[in-house]
Amino acid sequence: MLFNKFVLLTRKIKTTNFKSLWADVKESITGSERDFTTTSLGKAIFLLSVPMILEMAMESVFAVVDIFFVSRLGADAIATVGITESTMTIVYAIGIGLSTATTALVARRVGEKKAGKAGNAAFQAIVVGVAFSIILAIPGFIYAKEFLRLMGASNEMTSEGYFYPMIMFGSNVVIMLLFIINAVFRSSGDAAISMRVLWMANIINLILDPVLIFGIGPFPEMGIKGAAVATTIGRGLAVCYQFYLLFKGNGRIHLDINNLSIRFNIIVKLLKLSIGGIFQYLIATSSWIILVRLVAELGADVLAGYTIAIRIIIFALLPSWGLSNAAATLVGQNLGAKRPNRAEKSVWITGIANIIMMSVIGIFILLMPGKLIQLFIEAPAVVESGITTLQWLGAGLLFYAFGMVVVQGFNGSGDTLTPTKINLVCFWAIEIPLAYLLAMNLEMGITGICMSIIISESLLTVIGVIVFRQGKWKLRKV
Repeated sequence: MLFNKFVLLTRKIKTTNFKSLWADVKESITGSERDFTTTSLGKAIFLLSVPMILEMAMESVFAVVDIFFVSRLGADAIATVGITESTMTIVYAIGIGLSTATTALVARRVGEKKAGKAGNAAFQAIVVGVAFSIILAIPGFIYAKEFLRLMGASNEMTSEGYFYPMIMFGSNVVIMLLFIINAVFRSSGDAAISMRVLWMANIINLILDPVLIFGIGPFPEMGIKGAAVATTIGRGLAVCYQFYLLFKGNGRIHLDINNLSIRFNIIVKLLKLSIGGIFQYLIATSSWIILVRLVAELGADVLAGYTIAIRIIIFALLPSWGLSNAAATLVGQNLGAKRPNRAEKSVWITGIANIIMMSVIGIFILLMPGKLIQLFIEAPAVVESGITTLQWLGAGLLFYAFGMVVVQGFNGSGDTLTPTKINLVCFWAIEIPLAYLLAMNLEMGITGICMSIIISESLLTVIGVIVFRQGKWKLRKV
């Protein structure tokens, strides 16, 4: 009798827990109206991180989809995309840097319960983003061929593939706005909106990629140029949707006639915050460009394999960025609400969750690196390079996971300078010289480059945790 009651009670608890979990998942995806500075921390992290992880998961699909279809065009096409993407990271760096500043400002104003000022900060971020994108678009569009030659591309790659960087740089405004406006939604607590926007962009790209690359149906066969056009159309339509949502007024952030005025004092504050964020990512991405240049010296096949493997690693890491963005939002909002200890606790809890998630993904990658590379290409030399890269970088996912959360914790507080200094040491003073030493001087090739990445990223995590524990970021005024 007692046993039967116990069984019934257990079933009831399981049913209740499942219903509660499903209700939380549904709330996180459809959008939550909760105040994340007072909601229980575990639930706040869950409600913010689920749509952010799904958002980044779709972005990771986008990263793999492009290279999947482009790989059908051969190693030269893959290498062209790899070279372009390595330098496009400058655009991403500025976009992410501005997004970091936007997150700090908007989250702090939301935590202070000043929705109007949060909206005005969002508009200033959009204005600054458009200005930067114009500055980058003009030389990128005009000097696309010269850029490919500078990065070590062959004459054949340059003559056939220059349209790809021309289009990507020329239309970088859609990348910039997509980053910045989604940061506005996320930092205000509307993470579900950011998720829907990115899903829209990537689903459109998923449909258009094969159609424009291979000329399916009435569409012309555009080759590698079609990949750039598909990406631009997908992101461009998503940006239009973002503006519709901002002016529609149903979210936490609303733009109206009162917000559409340029406030130079806010722009100055935004730029000051952005400088640290931009240089933080420029340091990281410039080291990435130099690494690609070193890999290019090892041959097109090695570069192609490295490019495919990096896309897979990006696929694995982007959901981790989702959790990291949740930490940044919670840090900013809780500091605005004068709850610094809760802000710090949110970073530790999110970091542990990220380690667990990335450990599972890392094991999966290490179990089948060859099969993953062969999804894209069968050429033995390319596959060999890709496997080596995956094995080394997959083993480092555990370290990247916690480091990403700690860095976003600094950024969410408005302390963008500390991660910049750490990046300067780990990437420029250690990663680049070490990569050259191991790959070129000691002739370890792609293995040496991968080893330098693991060592520098691990050191970044260790230094970041030590400095974060000191707590000076809690005193940052935004």
